[in-house]
Amino acid sequence: MSVDDVPEAEPAAGEVVVRPAAAGICGSEVEGYLGMMPNRVPPLVMGHEFAGEVVAAGDGVDGSWIGRRVAVNPIVGCGRCRYCLAGRRNVCPDRALIGVASPGGFASEVVVQERCLFEMPAGMDARLGALAEPLANGIHAVRTGFPEGVERAAVIGAGTIGLACLQAALLDGVEVVTVIERHPARREHALALGAHRAVDSAAEVDGGLDVVVDAAGTEATRRLALDLLGPAGTAIFVGMHADETPLPWRRVVRGNHTIRGVFAYEDRDFQRALDLLASGRAGLGELKAVLPLEEGPGAFAELGKGPTADLKVFLGA
Repeated sequence: MSVDDVPEAEPAAGEVVVRPAAAGICGSEVEGYLGMMPNRVPPLVMGHEFAGEVVAAGDGVDGSWIGRRVAVNPIVGCGRCRYCLAGRRNVCPDRALIGVASPGGFASEVVVQERCLFEMPAGMDARLGALAEPLANGIHAVRTGFPEGVERAAVIGAGTIGLACLQAALLDGVEVVTVIERHPARREHALALGAHRAVDSAAEVDGGLDVVVDAAGTEATRRLALDLLGPAGTAIFVGMHADETPLPWRRVVRGNHTIRGVFAYEDRDFQRALDLLASGRAGLGELKAVLPLEEGPGAFAELGKGPTADLKVFLGA
């Protein structure tokens, strides 16, 4: 990973230039850095969790965007299909992600499609705006994956996405939410954000759960999610660490289990995440200061060693 000079961003028709004030490092980007996420092919400017100020606009863009502070939905759908027109760009067959298919937010300027802009309320911290993307994942997972009447649920993994799922479940009124996480500082963080229990081993969790969310995405955690389910329970797979996982399908069939894959979020989930963060009803607690872009390689090297107590590291110009 390096810090380089590149040509200034030039918006085409329908695009703007955003100057990121805060861009969060996602676990998927750390996996890309480690060579474990094949959709991130260097040379690439990563960064899909970011917020900042619109500083230029291309042809056909509403000029009033210039000067406004925005959070960016990095999912770029085609804008024409029935999914995009319904605000469901996350399932657009031709979707792409800023920071994967095009340069992302770890830069002094980035080109963004106008339809990806969500205005932040006045005075909102740009770091909170950058958290709208991961929080929207949790909101979407709960809204689309949780059946009615969930009383007991568990979340496997207390990284940013796992904590987003935790907060979304609590806001949805789930009576008891348990977090399973090996890292002690992250367990403490889960408790501070409202988890009823935070344990380091599934052996401490009574089975028979209504819903289990796997926010890690390993073979072991996917099987664990099924092990913890009660009859007719639902396993929600959000994490994408491993691509292929054998599962005990006879148990799935006989248990009347539902397995639900959940990818990203719809526009309404992103807007709700932004609203919840702005109102203080969701968040990650005290946030670290934004690091200059020059410190990006060092930050990635540190995160590449394994989970840390710092849930979110932000970079900015």
